[in-house]
Amino acid sequence: MMSIDLSDIFGRERDILVGMVHVHALPGTAGSDSDPISIIEQAVKEACMLEEAGFDAVIVENMHDSPYMLRKVGPEVVACMTAVTSAVRCAIDLPLGIQILAGANKAALATAHASGADFIRAEGFCFATVADEGIMNEADAGPLLRYRRAIDADHIAIFADIKKKHSSHAITADLSIADWAHAAEFMGADGVIVTGHATGQDADLAEVADARAACTLPVLVGSGVTDKTVRATLDVAHGAIVGSSIKSNGDWRNAIEPERAASLIDAR
Repeated sequence: MMSIDLSDIFGRERDILVGMVHVHALPGTAGSDSDPISIIEQAVKEACMLEEAGFDAVIVENMHDSPYMLRKVGPEVVACMTAVTSAVRCAIDLPLGIQILAGANKAALATAHASGADFIRAEGFCFATVADEGIMNEADAGPLLRYRRAIDADHIAIFADIKKKHSSHAITADLSIADWAHAAEFMGADGVIVTGHATGQDADLAEVADARAACTLPVLVGSGVTDKTVRATLDVAHGAIVGSSIKSNGDWRNAIEPERAASLIDAR
């Protein structure tokens, strides 16, 4: 298994800020009301706004596709996410990531490989989880890393969520965040992501510190970071993925506000 150097991806080892593009609801999903061309144009517009604001990287995610499918998504989602990610890749010079919900990590990896993205965000990488979508009862590390090797995508980094948000962890209640971080490293993740309990909710910085102490991997915070908390977050973590707080009224469903994005960057 490879070892990822953050500077190889992001050009820096610390204080990394990754801006989130929440792709509009894709064809076939419950909230779909736009054609693929419009979806692509909106994603490109938001990615360019994040680059202009000064973010170090961009990640695209099908957040508006709720309620999500468990692990598997249709070819229409993979096709549209590939088109979106490819268009964003052509529009910006920043490192680029992708996440396909929920836990559709193989689809994300294939999309990243086809579109020239640099990393994916993976749910359900280690241990079992009771998520909104149902039970993720098989850890994805083994199948996913074998798939990465099979499609010659070893250059694409995998950042794994640990103690996934929007989930119950009763079946792993005897495991600490440190146990999760250690396991993710042992199972081959290139970095770990610590979150709050739901989108937009703060991560516990004590847990972030515990995760850092338990592994040698980069640790990112994946929810709840604002211009008021970003400096304290980056004092503990290597970086953060930011979505909700740079949107109008701090709501992920709304459009990005350039002023909010710039304020977050300035607070770093």
